[in-house]
Amino acid sequence: MVRIIGGIIGLGFALVLAIALFGSVYGLVAEPAAPTAEHEFHLHPKELHLASDGPFGGYSKNTQQLQRGFQVYKEVCAACHSLRLVAFRDLQGIGYNEAQVKAIAQQWAIQQPSVNPETGEAATRPNTPADKFPLVFANDVAARAANNNAIPPDLSLMTKARHDGAAYIYSLLTGYREQPAELLKKFPDAKTPNGLHYNPYFANLNLAMPPPLTTDGQVTYQDGTKATVDQMAQDVAAFLVWTAEPKLEARHTAGWAAVIFIAIFCFLAYGAYLSVWRGVKH
Repeated sequence: MVRIIGGIIGLGFALVLAIALFGSVYGLVAEPAAPTAEHEFHLHPKELHLASDGPFGGYSKNTQQLQRGFQVYKEVCAACHSLRLVAFRDLQGIGYNEAQVKAIAQQWAIQQPSVNPETGEAATRPNTPADKFPLVFANDVAARAANNNAIPPDLSLMTKARHDGAAYIYSLLTGYREQPAELLKKFPDAKTPNGLHYNPYFANLNLAMPPPLTTDGQVTYQDGTKATVDQMAQDVAAFLVWTAEPKLEARHTAGWAAVIFIAIFCFLAYGAYLSVWRGVKH
């Protein structure tokens, strides 16, 4: 009797779920969701090809671009965005030597938080190569106060945290423009609010960050490359790929070594199979 009652209750639940599912599907078909400005005017990131792309990609092929990207970060992005997971000594991975890394650390605009050993009060000290890049803002409250109530995200893992990674960063930096008249004509309520900036590569089309790269020559590259807005965006995107995965080349090397080992092992295993069963009639 208990089993019968349990079966009836189970069938009742299944029936209710089936009705709910049918109602949801029918509602989507009969009354589809109204189109939104974000859905119609959001653009997929532009293509970007970097030396680190693909299974054979690496950073050693183009350390100059990574150094240019670091220069763009230092002179433009570092005013708002931190690199809290990257140490100064890690910069040796993109071609800087120990002396250069030490100079970069000591000359960095923001010093490391510390404590005065005599008074116990908060203090700062110069950066050393072993230090991580210091935070731009002490806390979220300070970050909001300086950025129109928006918190600039840390860039250490940004190309891993965003779909399309480097292509998204590159497209976002070069995608600022005036809001199209077609959008306002079709969606009058979608006008970009004051204090925000229209960018079709951003998820909701409007973001608090003003265009960081505004004019050609905003950065003077040490290697003589012409610093167009497009070039600077590509370079800093490449640099942020490195900050997100500085051991990329080692991972590729280990991966290919594993593939070769497995291939050789399979060949030897097949040879052993033939040897063991050579006298057996199949």
